Amino acid sequence: MTENAWIRWPSREALGRAGTSRPRRLIAWGIRLLVLGLLLWGAFHQAHVGIAGALAGAAGVALAAVVSWAFFRTTYEHRLVPSLALLGVLLGLAIVAQATGFREPALVIWCGCGISALERLPLAAALPVTSVALASYSAFNNVWLTTAATAGGMALAGYVLRLDAEARGQSQRLLAQERAARAAEAESAALAERARIAREIHDVLAHSLSAQLVHLEAARLLIERGAEREQILERVVAARGMARDGLAETRQALSALRGDLSPLEDFLTELVRATDGAEVSVTGERRALPAEASQAVRRVAQEAVTNVRKHAQGAKVQVRLDYSEREVMLNVRDSGGRPGEMSGSGGGYGLRGMRERAELLGGSLDAGPDEEGFVVTLKVPV
Repeated sequence: MTENAWIRWPSREALGRAGTSRPRRLIAWGIRLLVLGLLLWGAFHQAHVGIAGALAGAAGVALAAVVSWAFFRTTYEHRLVPSLALLGVLLGLAIVAQATGFREPALVIWCGCGISALERLPLAAALPVTSVALASYSAFNNVWLTTAATAGGMALAGYVLRLDAEARGQSQRLLAQERAARAAEAESAALAERARIAREIHDVLAHSLSAQLVHLEAARLLIERGAEREQILERVVAARGMARDGLAETRQALSALRGDLSPLEDFLTELVRATDGAEVSVTGERRALPAEASQAVRRVAQEAVTNVRKHAQGAKVQVRLDYSEREVMLNVRDSGGRPGEMSGSGGGYGLRGMRERAELLGGSLDAGPDEEGFVVTLKVPV
């Protein structure tokens, strides 16, 4: 629900000094010093008051300055009653000054109260105060026509100052919102990068370490059963090979995180080199992919080929990479085979991790058996 404009305070950003340029601050201080000078001049240049009266006038000027400072503080804190009370004190000082012969200071105080009220108070409270202040100014000025015009101009000036302060306050709020949005965006980017690193670490270590664990556990059981040295050595060598592959994958992951990636076609060729009966085909116009899309294709291909080695030993593998206008598609198909010794390794998160990786990029992943073996199809928009 929109707040009523008549009872709405100017924002604290509008009433404060934040966002005010240095030249404007200098002009504001110049005006304050000019007003103070006029008040002091009026206090000390009244021939009929004498030295004591001049000193009393100077004390009144000092009191008006202190009350004005307090008024600026209470309006900044949006405290209506103290603000009105302080304006009442200032108007009372103006009346006393007029009654004791200090006409010029009284006129300055009335004008200042009228303009400041319009600039810093809710309109419902500002208009009566401004009316009283400017009416008093007009009543004690001899030339009523020019006085009325001056009073109207001062009222207009106060409202213009109010609008200008509100515009400045609005710009400050927008700037604060923009900074908050940038901070949130930076935090979101940091979290996304952490998630990306976590995925890379999982993709590398989950397969490599689980495979090594299976081989080492098998070697332990063989040792406990007193198996032949060759059997034990075979398991240890296999575990070493898994560790070597895992190290190579770790280096690839680090290269990906640094943005230093080998061509995707070379990666797929190297990936299937150790698999008998595997072949790679590439169709469409080859082009560089975004880092996230390229890494998704690499990881899905790696997971799919690893699953073939685990669950379909001896199967023929066809890896096809197709570049189209709006997406890149990876298809990994095997002809079926016998389960390997590593078929029970892993936590079952491979397909889930591949699908999550694809969905994060706005793509899709389909995996399931076909007439002969198993097919994994990844589609990623580019």
